[in-house]
Amino acid sequence: MKQIDIVNGPQGASQIILGCMRMTALNTDDAANLTRTAYELGINFFDHATCYGRDGEAETRFGDAFSKTGIRREDVYIQSKCGILSEKGEFNWSKETILESVNDSLRRLKLDYLDALLLHRPDLLYEPEQIAEAFDELEKSGKVRFFGVSNVPTMMLEVLRKYIRQPLVINQLQFSLDQSQLIDQTLYVNNLTSERSIVRDNGTLDYCRLHDITVQAWSPLQKGLFQGCFVDDPELPELNRVLGELGEQYGVSKTAIAIAWILRHPAKIQTIVGTMNTHHLRDICEAAKVDLTHNEWYRLYLASGKYLP
Repeated sequence: MKQIDIVNGPQGASQIILGCMRMTALNTDDAANLTRTAYELGINFFDHATCYGRDGEAETRFGDAFSKTGIRREDVYIQSKCGILSEKGEFNWSKETILESVNDSLRRLKLDYLDALLLHRPDLLYEPEQIAEAFDELEKSGKVRFFGVSNVPTMMLEVLRKYIRQPLVINQLQFSLDQSQLIDQTLYVNNLTSERSIVRDNGTLDYCRLHDITVQAWSPLQKGLFQGCFVDDPELPELNRVLGELGEQYGVSKTAIAIAWILRHPAKIQTIVGTMNTHHLRDICEAAKVDLTHNEWYRLYLASGKYLP
């Protein structure tokens, strides 16, 4: 498994992360088996959020399962996210919500601390002073080691960094062969003939690289927002043809090649995979054995529907 040292954050972190959003579909024994399998494959990073499952059920399942895995707590990184209050129809980054969410996550996960806490989806009424106070309390108490955000653009990062004393070390963003808007506009800059020239992210990826914020890619296999997997999608024949050719060349699946495409980016992006199937997880982790060439990376990018201007 490829590992990265997150600047000012977790060291030796696996470049593939197991996302636990769907863990509610498993019983405790199956969740333990999946977690143990992930660890044996070299995954030492597990991603959660307070909104995964009703009343944080995904965190509860993981917490119940982890003690059955035989894995030492100090050998893994466990992060959670807070701020999405679906039951209230709002995103909330208030100090009270942050502190309460962390306490709830620790209780459900059966942990003394989180390795990382991310603010989940922008709160349009955020008050950076409150966030800074919450982070200071969480750090001082030892409940959270590192901090970050999820789906946050450049200027909001600037405001947060003005007030927050701790470095923001992670930003979770959607990125895949299908959803590549983090990099598209750079290629089509000033091109009025393509809607890909529209700035959709204000240079978030480059901003994160400039300020040592590690990007974690979510939904790396999704078509659109939530339209299923693009691998073997008949509406994307050229992409799947190239995925198949490279998969045969490297002796891995199309899925592994799609993940390897993200891992090949020099920004050292971590990739969150959400499968709850151990066979599929083994298949995905083969991506860590693949080092795509510069030309192969571009072949995949162009096969996904882009073009060189």
